[in-house]
Amino acid sequence: MTATGDSLRRVSNVLNEEKRQQVIALGRLGWPLRRIEEETGVRRETAGAYLKAAGIAVRPPRSWGRRPPAKPANRVPPDPPAISKPANEVPPDSGSPPKPGRSPTASACEPYCDFIEVSLGKGRNAKAIYQDLVDDHGFRGAYQSVKRFVRGLHGTTTQQACAVIVTPPGEEAQVDYGTGPMVRDPHSGRYRRTRMFVLTLGYSRKSVRLLAFQSSARVWAELHEQAFRRLGGVTRTVVLDNLGEGVLKPDLCDPALNPLCRDMLAHYGAVALPCRVRDPDRKGKVERGVGHAQNTPLKGLRFESLEEAQTYLDRWEKNWADTRIHGTTRRQVSIMFAEEKPALLALPPEPFRFYQFGERRVNLDGCVEVEAAYYSAPPGWIGREVKVQWDQRTVRVLDPRTGQLLREHLRQERGRHRIPEEDRPAHAPRSTQQLLARCEKAGPHIGTLCQLMYREQNVVAIRRIQGILGLARRHGAALTDDGCAAALEAGVHENHYHFVRRWLERRPQLTLRQVDPIIRQLTLYRDLIDSKTQEKNKENKPA
Repeated sequence: MTATGDSLRRVSNVLNEEKRQQVIALGRLGWPLRRIEEETGVRRETAGAYLKAAGIAVRPPRSWGRRPPAKPANRVPPDPPAISKPANEVPPDSGSPPKPGRSPTASACEPYCDFIEVSLGKGRNAKAIYQDLVDDHGFRGAYQSVKRFVRGLHGTTTQQACAVIVTPPGEEAQVDYGTGPMVRDPHSGRYRRTRMFVLTLGYSRKSVRLLAFQSSARVWAELHEQAFRRLGGVTRTVVLDNLGEGVLKPDLCDPALNPLCRDMLAHYGAVALPCRVRDPDRKGKVERGVGHAQNTPLKGLRFESLEEAQTYLDRWEKNWADTRIHGTTRRQVSIMFAEEKPALLALPPEPFRFYQFGERRVNLDGCVEVEAAYYSAPPGWIGREVKVQWDQRTVRVLDPRTGQLLREHLRQERGRHRIPEEDRPAHAPRSTQQLLARCEKAGPHIGTLCQLMYREQNVVAIRRIQGILGLARRHGAALTDDGCAAALEAGVHENHYHFVRRWLERRPQLTLRQVDPIIRQLTLYRDLIDSKTQEKNKENKPA
């Protein structure tokens, strides 16, 4: 039997093998007896006996980082004192000893106690308070001094472990939205909560933080572009959350991306990589970047303008966020970004052309409507849905299934048409023939005028023909037919619909309208009433 075995045998509380190995392993890691007791439930005396039996030195409490004693812990001095006092006994004529690890002198933060308490009341943490003291109050102490002072006023918090995703330089960036500070809205004059866009590089943890009042697909894409311009390059992949601005339909294997965001990233050579739904750990670097800005520079502050808030955030980014030693890499962020920047993709020579997009149905005239102007689709698409993209210069009509470009037109004025010759039908389509037949039934002059309009203007006249049928429903077929007859008699060559509408609007309207050929003319009713009135007056005259 070895000496270690004899010592373990003399321990009063015998532990099982699993618990004994756990205690010895924690002792080898340098844990104090109090923490071992909290973790394993084994009393400190028992754990200390097992550690001494295993030849492991027991670290006294509150001694982390101190210089080890000159003599071994288990070595007994040759001449011990005859009477020893307990470690926690205090002589009756002495005051209470200072707390271990704390300097008996006053803290360097004492002159700023009021400012620190006010900042804590706003919810700011020790790091933010230290940075404010250095920037605005000329504080020359260390951050640990502020941290200890705040801990005495505010208490401590526990942290949880998280996984670390290692990426090569220039490979990945993570983006997300967070809550920004309160900023006065220039339109309403009231303070309004902003949104904070954060892009964090996966290798160096370099972040770009931008503020905006509102969000949309266009704003989301523009913030990406601004971030790329500030970094001076683009990563190969962009990990983004399943926000509607970037992802239309979340799916792990085949997500439906917002076309504007997808095309913008493709223009810069990047690929969007949406996260799994409800899996924020996949983009934990940008999540931490959002929380870092919310809890440190922006907590409890208000700004009078968006420019002022962005300037303050940029100053903090330059002075503190970029110069900090990152807790995971243990290196300065700006130095790591200098290593990563050459690995970023180069920016394209021209910025991305932002556009609007939507779905449209091809009408009977073979055109789709975009901002009150009309643009043709290829033959055979009448009545079908197409996707449309437009900007200040062009309108593009796309196949909804394949995304293939069907037609591209220059922008047209409101009310105008863009129909190339290859899209004009040689014969009237069946739907157009049915429309002209309805005009013939509504009235002879209506049918004649609509046929003339279609011969002169082709498919451009379809909407105007539909407008004349709408006038017939509103004012009656007879009056509309009279208006069409007046247009034919006047020899109007253009704007037939406008002529008929003005003619109906300027014509005196009677209370009773003739809406069907079965109803007699209103003049007959008038003449009948007049004759009956005259006969009654003759009967009432005295003889």
